[in-house]
Amino acid sequence: MPPVFTAALPPALLHELCERAAQVWPTRPALVDGERTLDHAALHAQVQRVAIGFRALGVQPGDRVAVWLDKRLETVIASFAATACGGVLVPVNPVLKPAQVHHVLADAGARLLVTSTGRHAALLDAGALPCEHVVLTDADTPQQAGVQAWNRLDGDADAPLPRRLDTDLAAIFYTSGSTGRPKGVMLSHRNLLAGAASVARYLGNREDDRLLAVLPLSFDAGFSQLTTAFLVGACVVLLNHLVPRDVLGAMARERITGLTAVPPLYQQLVALEWPAGATSALRYWANTGGRMPLPTLQQLRALAPAASPFLMYGLTEAFRSTYLPPDEADRRPDSIGRAIPNADIRVLREDGSECAVDEPGELVHRGPLVAMGYWQRPEETAMRFRELPAWLGEPGERAVFSGDTVRRDAEGYLYFVSRRDEMIKTSGYRVSPTEVEEVVHASGLVAEAIAVGMDHSQWGQAIHVAAVPRVRDPFVEAEASAGLLAFCRERLPAYMVPLCVHWSLAPLPRNPNGKLDRLAWRAQHGGGS
Repeated sequence: MPPVFTAALPPALLHELCERAAQVWPTRPALVDGERTLDHAALHAQVQRVAIGFRALGVQPGDRVAVWLDKRLETVIASFAATACGGVLVPVNPVLKPAQVHHVLADAGARLLVTSTGRHAALLDAGALPCEHVVLTDADTPQQAGVQAWNRLDGDADAPLPRRLDTDLAAIFYTSGSTGRPKGVMLSHRNLLAGAASVARYLGNREDDRLLAVLPLSFDAGFSQLTTAFLVGACVVLLNHLVPRDVLGAMARERITGLTAVPPLYQQLVALEWPAGATSALRYWANTGGRMPLPTLQQLRALAPAASPFLMYGLTEAFRSTYLPPDEADRRPDSIGRAIPNADIRVLREDGSECAVDEPGELVHRGPLVAMGYWQRPEETAMRFRELPAWLGEPGERAVFSGDTVRRDAEGYLYFVSRRDEMIKTSGYRVSPTEVEEVVHASGLVAEAIAVGMDHSQWGQAIHVAAVPRVRDPFVEAEASAGLLAFCRERLPAYMVPLCVHWSLAPLPRNPNGKLDRLAWRAQHGGGS
């Protein structure tokens, strides 16, 4: 007998988000995909149908089900059907190239792949697929063995779906792999639902919200738009934007109440003229995936004065760790805030002791959002997911040691310093690239910028800045460099002043989740990996 849910009864499993929403808010819209809309009852019915079809294809409990599609109704349905049939969801970023997708499918040991006809053909051109079954969302009658059409998925509707626990593996999210091939982060049902409850709580999500999904659903923060919305009966508007202007148009057209994006997209949005109605319903906007440059924050506040800003920090290994309350955004805009609900964040020295006020140390996250580890990488798991010092947690409790250096002020607010593998070591000093980037952005001369360390015979490393000019016509490189370096000299100690500026009229490199990729730029320009 299926469970009977109420608004006050939270679900325990990922796919139960859809089942509960169908019972509590059956006629409220759940998904918008262009001209297509599903309410919560219809979404749950589709998830059940596809889950039964997956079982009929032989998917067993624990089998990995990969989904490689852009944002569409079928992507969401397949994602929740993957766990409803007892499997494990493996969302694959739609911008990945076929060779990268082959790696993810082989590494995950995916038994079934859900994709489109065009993407399937591209994968076959790159080599034989490791998957036993493929489901094509846009084909009616595939003629190939092992390939099934989405609309022809069928099975025994009376056959019971397997019983799963909230501690079971629910999904494997692959990191961008900026320093190597992507690796999978294992998340349990409990991880995903605890994250949804925590985020919905501090964002104040409710059933009349309309969230715009601009981030990839293969990105933990992108998938969170679905889980937080379905938890409270809200609606998610799916958007595959070609240009930033598409985002503003959707905000006005769909009366969006909540927007979550990465800083590079916000930097592009503030450079545009916003259409009437873009912020008429906007209740909040949230930042993830890196520090928001102060000039961009100020411009967003001016463009959307009635919307609350939420500045957030997280990592795939623990989903979300901190957020800055909106009423603190003006007082401490460079802070990543304090711990989200139901998480404990510490700043520790290498010996496991707690750092003093304003002393840089490693951010360590403990609580129910800590992931299960890396898929089939026990050594890397042991390095990142470690037992807490005895004074800090329960015996045997594991926390995620982020690798990020932060500091905590006297009031308990945290400030990002740098990732350990991105710190610049120059003239005997350790320099945070984000600190240099903040000053570069404050000049008002750049649309986007990154700072990196490049090998130098005398200093060890020299600071180089890659930047896209804010004003491109007219643009004189020598004048732009001189003006930016002069601005830096006025505001930075000599050892932090960039040696040179590399200007680009094209966007700077980003990883598949849309974050600016310092390591990729450095590798492209002869600085190693």
